[in-house]
Amino acid sequence: MSTSPSLPDIYLSFFMFTTDMQPDNLAYRQTVVERIQQLQTFGYRGFEFPIAPPSNTPNYSKDLADYTGLRAYLDSKGLGEVKISTNVGATRTFDPSSPYLQQREKALEYLKSRVDITAALRGQIMMGPIVIPYGVFPTTDFNEPIWSDRLQDLLAVRYQAAQPILNELGEYATGKNVKLAIEPITHWETPGPNKLSQLMDFLKGVESKQVGVVIDSAHETLDGEGPEIFKTQVAELASEGRLHYVQVSPPDRGALHTSWLSWQSFLEPILRVYQGPIAVEIFNAIPAFANSLRLTRRKFWIPGEDAPNSYPNAYDIADAAIQKTQQKIKKVKKVIGLS
Repeated sequence: MSTSPSLPDIYLSFFMFTTDMQPDNLAYRQTVVERIQQLQTFGYRGFEFPIAPPSNTPNYSKDLADYTGLRAYLDSKGLGEVKISTNVGATRTFDPSSPYLQQREKALEYLKSRVDITAALRGQIMMGPIVIPYGVFPTTDFNEPIWSDRLQDLLAVRYQAAQPILNELGEYATGKNVKLAIEPITHWETPGPNKLSQLMDFLKGVESKQVGVVIDSAHETLDGEGPEIFKTQVAELASEGRLHYVQVSPPDRGALHTSWLSWQSFLEPILRVYQGPIAVEIFNAIPAFANSLRLTRRKFWIPGEDAPNSYPNAYDIADAAIQKTQQKIKKVKKVIGLS
């Protein structure tokens, strides 16, 4: 199935299969090729690769060589036209919002290395929660959780610490032709920023327009401020040149085609101003997500990896997701006179 020229490129996140592309694993490179080749038959034009964080003693030159090798392998298998974006997160160790300068500098070095990897993959978008470490909720010195007003006051200080780091990262990414799309993530997954408005406030202190946002339908559904404010936010981000990436994902992060997603309210303001790729993001019930996301649903079994069963497999879900996404994009574009 080919994608209509009037439609944006649809990407699929490899979170359907893994959180680690294992770029130094020659056998897994062939698995990646096979996955891409199958997914291309459904119409996917690009893929979002999760870039695993390093150990506490990173070897960035090896990481870069490994991902460069992965891109060369894809090219050698006839996949040179495949487009790649990357998903990167700040971590407890590599935290650009840390109160400690040395730790912020280490975070900047880490994030620059991930920009290098994105460029080596010929990607032009690095997205993810790169301000506050994902899933790391602050506590007091007595290990008591910090919530509500106290949390927001603490985050304000941490955002201020992170702004110059992200600005320097943006300047670096400009030279690599990589846009940085920060993701606001729902409050039950990470402490902040949870709302698009919070991220937009953060960006007021980041001069580089290479630093922008990714809008994810799941997070906007759960923590957004409603369709009218959303329209204004999207228009403002577009006018500032900061709307860098879009993801469609169901609130439960599962099957997109049967999810409770307000397609019209989400897509209409975006399609009026955005011409970039739209990524389908589905978190399969693989071990890396089962505990962290408290997944109660069954795994979409992975052909070639799992024993077949009567439930949908990962390819079935990916196929249905792109069909639904393209159908809804066509419908919305027709309504707003863009078809």
